[in-house]
Amino acid sequence: MAKSSASNGRKRGRPATIPAAIQQRLDVDSERKAPIIVSSHLAPAKTTAVYDSYWRFAAERQRVFYRRALGEPAPWTGNRVLATYKFTNAYRASDRVSQYLIRNVIYREDLPDTPEEVVFRILLFKLFNKIETWQLLERSVGPISFADYRFDHFDRILTKAMDEGTRIYSAAYIMPPGSSAFGCKAKHQNHLKLLELMMSKALPAKLAEALTMQDGFELLRAFPTIGDFLAYQFVTDVNYSEVTDFSEMDFVIPGPGARDGLRKCFADTGGLSDAELIRLMADRQEEECARLGLEFPSLWGRRLQLIDCQNLFCEVDKFARVAHPDIAGWTGRTRIKQKFAPQANPIEFWYPPKWEINDRIAAGAMPNEAFESSRPATLKCEAEDG
Repeated sequence: MAKSSASNGRKRGRPATIPAAIQQRLDVDSERKAPIIVSSHLAPAKTTAVYDSYWRFAAERQRVFYRRALGEPAPWTGNRVLATYKFTNAYRASDRVSQYLIRNVIYREDLPDTPEEVVFRILLFKLFNKIETWQLLERSVGPISFADYRFDHFDRILTKAMDEGTRIYSAAYIMPPGSSAFGCKAKHQNHLKLLELMMSKALPAKLAEALTMQDGFELLRAFPTIGDFLAYQFVTDVNYSEVTDFSEMDFVIPGPGARDGLRKCFADTGGLSDAELIRLMADRQEEECARLGLEFPSLWGRRLQLIDCQNLFCEVDKFARVAHPDIAGWTGRTRIKQKFAPQANPIEFWYPPKWEINDRIAAGAMPNEAFESSRPATLKCEAEDG
């Protein structure tokens, strides 16, 4: 990516701008030959037209994020698919649920910051993965802590909410019911029992001692009902805290949606595993954006990590259902269910302090060398659930 003098500060005399959306750069270019990525692992990996759309989608989705963060009026993109349907952000940590978890669950000055308490709060939140459920519990019991946790109390609150027709689980992913492992009739009761089991087995202390993200993943994976996908999501969420300090470039587990996106992007994997293909994307992000002439606005200097590239495969799987209907994945899904609808509540974006980007946000710094600003920006907008 071309550098400018705006990379380390703000220029005076010009308003903050983000390059206008260029629809043809994101829409399908059926005449363009897909590139061949040469890998030293067994054979060359061959890509489809969706591969280029992956990078165009990532860049445009991140530009939309910043346009809205800077308070620019709609429309935020000229691409008809992005403008019509709901997609998560290019960076997982920018989504509304992740932002709430980081700011309102993990980094709370009024709540204990021991590993035991922090991991308990993270897992309680993520078992339901719904902001409104956390807020319901807080309204009912006050500040949430493991020291004050009582199964009967939490069960009563959640049962009453369900009896009143309230949804207590997010639709982002499906939690296994857990009845065969814990024997309770209600799904939420089994999940509370799962959380109790995790705490009784000293999971927080073991996570704090884990040396790698894969070690943390395996600790979580060992519990009933926790499969590969959930274990990877949960260890990523724990890693937003100070309990662990894993690199997000250490380890990746592709979920079902990502695997569908991978099949659409690669006509031939060249012998690479799904995890290796995701790492290939993370490693090549600057090269691929340069090849396509894209200026990718990073997250205030933070590159796409493995978890982000994995999530982008899920999103490009959805995008391709409309933009590339002729290229099928494994599931055979042909439409995108959720339409885009802006939410009214703004977000003040704030990330794990160890990433060292919050000072740049507070100073109104633009995301990277591709953007410049003459004034501190109020970086607020609503993000999509992820």
